[in-house]
Amino acid sequence: MCPAYIAGLIGPGDRKSVQPMAARDDGVSYDKLHHFIGSGVWDEAPLEMALLAEANRQVGGDDAWLIIDDTALPKKGRHSVGVAPQYASALGKNANCQTLVSLTLASGEVPIMVGLRLFLPESWTSDMARLERAGVPEDFRHYRTKPEIALAEIDRVRAAGVRFGCVLADAGYGLSAPFRQGLSKRGLAWAVGIPFKQKVYPADVTMVFPVAGRGRPRKNPIPDITSVSAKAMLETMPWRKVNWRRGTKGQLSACFAAVRVKVADGPPQRIHDMGAQHLPGEEVWLVGEHRSTGERKYYLTNLPADTPIKQLAGAIKARWICEQAHQQLKEELGLDHFEGRSWKGLHRHALMSMIAFAFLQSLRLKQAKGGKKNRRTAAEAELASGPASHH
Repeated sequence: MCPAYIAGLIGPGDRKSVQPMAARDDGVSYDKLHHFIGSGVWDEAPLEMALLAEANRQVGGDDAWLIIDDTALPKKGRHSVGVAPQYASALGKNANCQTLVSLTLASGEVPIMVGLRLFLPESWTSDMARLERAGVPEDFRHYRTKPEIALAEIDRVRAAGVRFGCVLADAGYGLSAPFRQGLSKRGLAWAVGIPFKQKVYPADVTMVFPVAGRGRPRKNPIPDITSVSAKAMLETMPWRKVNWRRGTKGQLSACFAAVRVKVADGPPQRIHDMGAQHLPGEEVWLVGEHRSTGERKYYLTNLPADTPIKQLAGAIKARWICEQAHQQLKEELGLDHFEGRSWKGLHRHALMSMIAFAFLQSLRLKQAKGGKKNRRTAAEAELASGPASHH
């Protein structure tokens, strides 16, 4: 049933839900396909492992990126697992949808989606009957934030032996101190977006014991300088134009500035009359980007202190490729067409979509490799067969 389902996702037709896929395949009945994806007794783990091994073979390595993001599947009604009014990043607004935390392994401009895990809002995790009805497994019934889901997924991918050099994420994940600290604790390199108001200290901040004018002397040291927002920290820095790669329309460039800082995400401590402030944490790069549109973006990365700014910009900008994967999974492989309501059904459908995507990427890579060797004969063949056959 697995090849039949994947053939249905890859094949022609606008709708990739069970009914139309079964209708297009003479050899498979609707009941069988429906049972396979929704309630059939089989274990997804070996297939998940096969997908990870295949992704690692195709694009894994020290120069690969692991990109964390999420994608929304708009839904009507309230019975599909995890559906709720929530922020949908793809739509840029709140909508009734399901949100999947996604992991994409990418090398150069080739993404392969390796994880899609449903985020359950508190309106779900607080309602046992609802979880029961949707068949949510025991282990997933407690509330987990998206960054917590992402860290668990990263552990799963690493345990399978997938190789990558750096974890990338947008500000939705980057603003979470436990997420950044979790990546560092695992010894991983990372580059994440942050809000402009994220507080940072200069890298040379030192901890001092202030002399108390009266009363008891202080037990704990405090920073000798106050933290400022990322935006304020970069205001006075030199900005320079950086090209990070060639796009279809020529060089991609923007203005960047970078400075070493300590993130204000240590334990909170009362400082003078300012109330509780976060103490300095890890030393990292703070990077700012001025786009030609006038938009400004801010990032933190723990890449080494001697990393050139072009490399910092390249890492930050490599994240865009996961958007392309999301789009193709939806537009071409029907990721958002699933009509079942259960946890199992949704995750199986997502897994089948990712396997279909990885299969198509393997064909593209083969073609690209083959194309280099015999580009001339391919071009001649194409000319001979005329433009009609060129899809």
